[in-house]
Amino acid sequence: MTTPETLLPSRVLVTGAAGFIGFHACQRLLADGAEVLGVDSLTPYYDLRLKQDRLAVLQAQAGFRFERLDLADRAATAALFQRERFDAVLHLAAQAGVRYSVENPLAYLDSNLAGMMNVLEGCRHAGVAHLVYASSSSVYGAGNTMPLSEDKVTDRPVSLYAASKKANEVMVHSYSHLYGLPASGLRLFTVYGPWGRPDMAIFRFVRAIEAGETIDVYNHGQMRRDFTYVGDVVEAIVRVLRRPPLRQGEAPPQRVLNVGNSAPVMLMDFIASLERALGKTAHKRLLPMQPGDVPDTWADVSRLQALTGFAPATSLDVGVRHFVDWYRPYVARRGEVPQAA
Repeated sequence: MTTPETLLPSRVLVTGAAGFIGFHACQRLLADGAEVLGVDSLTPYYDLRLKQDRLAVLQAQAGFRFERLDLADRAATAALFQRERFDAVLHLAAQAGVRYSVENPLAYLDSNLAGMMNVLEGCRHAGVAHLVYASSSSVYGAGNTMPLSEDKVTDRPVSLYAASKKANEVMVHSYSHLYGLPASGLRLFTVYGPWGRPDMAIFRFVRAIEAGETIDVYNHGQMRRDFTYVGDVVEAIVRVLRRPPLRQGEAPPQRVLNVGNSAPVMLMDFIASLERALGKTAHKRLLPMQPGDVPDTWADVSRLQALTGFAPATSLDVGVRHFVDWYRPYVARRGEVPQAA
């Protein structure tokens, strides 16, 4: 049964505002009439100009303010929460990337663990009414039966990135239990769309196909991903923001929810969709599975749908077309392709 919604929070802190999902979430919140303070540390994990271009779009809109801030800085984060008063916090800032976590594990200590800890302390002392934060489908690891529901085993991560996201969920649970902090974690499944990160598969593949270069296809293409369009993710975020969890008996007011398209796609079919949108053929190099990857993801979103009345449903071909329609003019305007780290 759909839970009745409350008013959209009027003052929202969005962390990771210059990031891919943070940018889209800020745009939607502003369009819905919220005041948004966006924070971001603007790390050079990937092309800083892309982050700055996103920020320029946001800063041109009424109701948006930006502050450069590293959430791992305990004093600065505490001062932010003391100075401002937020109705809700949307915590999207994190060091992303499964493969990057294999090469640079220490980058995840500050961003994903210390950063979350400082946000939790800020929410606790400021009495924030609802914390919504990004978790990941990576917490499910490998070996679970499909589709993946929220009650599946999540204590066998196969990458440090996944371990950091599982740690976030456990940290939030403890704060919700101890201090009554209402919190909603969103396990996001392979998000893609316009303004995406250059290290993401869709960006890397489109860049290579456009240039006539060979793309690396891992596990010989025998992987399925639950590709989820960013507009659907933002719709889920806004609907969840309007529905803070309530304490029920001894259970703390917190929950985790899958956000996915519930329609897993074979990697080769994903590449075929790109080829159709681009009008070009991909040259493929088939390679074995990379460390930290999993062969399949597939979201059971029945809990999200029961709570909000919404389930992501944008088809892959439609979402890919939206990405290509953004990518080509963006690259043409700036005169070069954004680069990953």
